[in-house]
Amino acid sequence: MLQPFKGSCLCGSVQFSVQPPSLFCCHCHCGYCRSAHGAAFVTWVGAADDRFELNDPDGRLLWYQSSKQSRRGFCTQCGTTLFFASDLAPGEIHVARALIKGDIDRAPAANVFHDQRVHWLEVTGDLAVYNSDGPELAHYQSVKPTD
Repeated sequence: MLQPFKGSCLCGSVQFSVQPPSLFCCHCHCGYCRSAHGAAFVTWVGAADDRFELNDPDGRLLWYQSSKQSRRGFCTQCGTTLFFASDLAPGEIHVARALIKGDIDRAPAANVFHDQRVHWLEVTGDLAVYNSDGPELAHYQSVKPTD
């Protein structure tokens, strides 16, 4: 049995573990992720809800409703954005890969929302590329900002 992947926010108040196997690992270039993390892209690891364990004894995790269907979890102590969850991907939680200490069971396999990438960073390599209007991301095409 593989060991769980473990990580935490910057201050350590919100901790988590994921029991492998993970569902996916990819780099997301969408505007929501870039804004939420203040970065050119975010690498996500998908985990089935029943393989994810949260340790938040002080109740520091807060969820921000970033769209009608989706929300992002962050630590109220240090501000780290840790998680993404969506009604469009039921039964799974996405964990920011950079917060996981050590190796996981897979490498990033794709650049998603590639057409939304920043112009000032060259994305190279041989990973799969999926654009916003592609069939691979069809279930996210209805995501719109909250009013």
